[in-house]
Amino acid sequence: MKNTKYVFVTGGVTSSLGKGIIAASLAKLLQERGYSVTIQKLDPYINIDPGTLNPYEHGECFVTDDGAETDLDLGHYERFLNIPTSQANNVTTGRIYQSVINKERKGEYLGKTVQVIPHITNEIKRRIQLLGNTGEFNIIITEIGGTVGDIESLPYIESVRQLLWGLGHENAIVVHLTLIPYLAAAGELKTKPTQHSVKMLMQSGVSPDILVCRTEHKISDSIKNKLALFCNVKKEDVIESIDAETIYDVPNLMLEEGLDKVVLKKLKLPLGKNPQLKEWNNFLKGFKTPKNTIEIGLIGKYVELHDAYKSISESFIHAGAKNEVKVNINWIHSEELTKDNVQKKLNHLNGILVAPGFGERGIEGKIEAVKYARENNIPFLGICLGMQMAVIEFSRNVLGLKNANSTEMDNKTPYPVIDLMEEQKSITNYGGTMRLGSWDCKLEKNSKVKSIYTKNLISERHRHRYEFNNDFLSQIEKAGMIATGKNPKTNLVEVIEIPSHPWFIGVQYHPEYRSTVLNPHPLFVDFVKASLEHSLS
Repeated sequence: MKNTKYVFVTGGVTSSLGKGIIAASLAKLLQERGYSVTIQKLDPYINIDPGTLNPYEHGECFVTDDGAETDLDLGHYERFLNIPTSQANNVTTGRIYQSVINKERKGEYLGKTVQVIPHITNEIKRRIQLLGNTGEFNIIITEIGGTVGDIESLPYIESVRQLLWGLGHENAIVVHLTLIPYLAAAGELKTKPTQHSVKMLMQSGVSPDILVCRTEHKISDSIKNKLALFCNVKKEDVIESIDAETIYDVPNLMLEEGLDKVVLKKLKLPLGKNPQLKEWNNFLKGFKTPKNTIEIGLIGKYVELHDAYKSISESFIHAGAKNEVKVNINWIHSEELTKDNVQKKLNHLNGILVAPGFGERGIEGKIEAVKYARENNIPFLGICLGMQMAVIEFSRNVLGLKNANSTEMDNKTPYPVIDLMEEQKSITNYGGTMRLGSWDCKLEKNSKVKSIYTKNLISERHRHRYEFNNDFLSQIEKAGMIATGKNPKTNLVEVIEIPSHPWFIGVQYHPEYRSTVLNPHPLFVDFVKASLEHSLS
C-alpha cells in the first residue's frame, strides 16, 4: 500500500489518561470501516525493553509472537484489534540510542559529531516508518509515551514535527489526549490545564489537529468553543472522552463522538463502511449481563499492582463474557499463604490460578495453593511459574521427594524437578535472553488439553528460563501427573495435567497473551466453565 497515513497520539496534563485505550479504540473503528491498521508505542525510558523491569515499576511485560518483550499497551492493541503485534510495534529510547551508538562505533557517521538532531531524530523517524514501509497498513497509529513537557519525550515530539513537515498535513495528523478536571469546590470543569498542555506542544512546533478530552462530566458546547478558540482547532475537532464503566465501552463512546470520522476527514480518506461493532457488542452484552458469578483466586507475588497481571485479568473478562459469567478475581498474595491459613483464605473459591513470576519470594505460599486445589478438587490453572509450582508440589507431597524444588529457588536441591534450560547455563546478560516468543507444542491424544484446543499442534508464547526436568518425567507420570503437551523438537514439557482431578492443568507458556475480545483463549474459557460447574455443584 502506497502512501500510508500516520496518526500520532500524544498526552498532556497527567500520565495514565488512557492514550493506549484511545489509540486502540480509534484503530478498532478504522478497522471496522475497512482500513488495515496497526498501532505502535514509543516509550521514553532508557531501558532497551521492559523485560528487565520489576513488575511494580512497569506492570506486566507483554510478549509478542516474534519474541519482543514489550509494554503492556501492546496487549490492549492486540485485544482490541485481534491482530498480532511484533518487535516493530514497540520502540524505547534505550533501543534508539543503542542503535545510534552501535552505528557510531562502526564509523557509519564518517567522523561527524553525533547529536540528538539529526541522528537520534532520524533513527526515531526510521523506526516510526518501519511498519508503514511494509505495505501492509493503510494507517499507522503511533502512541508517544509520557506527557508533553517531559524531558525524555522531547526527541519524539521533535521527530513528529519533522515527519509532519515531511509527509504533509493530509498524510500525518496529531491527536492530543488531555484532561479537563472538575473542581468540586467551584462546581466547574476547567480548561486551563488543557490550554497549557497545548501551548507546550505548540512551543515544540507541533499543533494538535484533534483534542480528545478526558472528563468526569459532559463537556458543554461553550467549553468546546472555548477550547477550539484557545487551541487552534475547530469545535468538531474537540472530542469528549467521558469516564467509562469499562475500557471496552470506549470504542462505542468514540463512535458516538465521531472520532473516526474526524480522523478520516483530516487524512482525506473516504469514510468506508459504517462501523457496526456487532461482535464487539455481543461480547459487551455477555460481559455486562452475566447469568452467574464465580470467585477465582489469583495467587501471585505482585498482586498489589493489578497491572502486573493485566493480560490474565483481561483474559478472565473475555472468558467470563463467553460463558455469561461474572468472574470476581480474588487477588491473593502468595507470601501471606501458609499451611495454617490456606483453608480459611481459599475455601470460598471456585477456581485457583497460580500466576507467573520470578524468584523465590512467596514460593511456598504458591505451593500451598496448588496443594489445596489438588486435594480439594478445585479447578486449577498454573501458568509458567505456576505450572512449575504444581510439579514441585506433586513431587513433594505425592511422590514423597522431600525438598524437591526448582534450581531457581534452591540450586542445591536433591530433587531438581525444575531446572535451568541447557542453553541458558552460559548466559550472563539477563535482558532479552529468555526463551521468548511463539513455540510449537504437540498435544497428547485423549488429554483434557487436546479436547480444549480441539487440535493436535498449537503455538503459544513463552517467557522463561527454567523448565520441567525430564529426568523425573517417568517417576512423576507413574504417580498420576501426565505431560500432555511437549515441544516436538526439544521434547520440553509444555503442559501437565492430573487426569484423576476434575480440572487440573499447568502450562509452561502464557496463554493470556493470546486472548482477545473476539477470540477468548480456549484454556481460560474452559477453566471458567469448570469453575462455574464447581460453584453450582
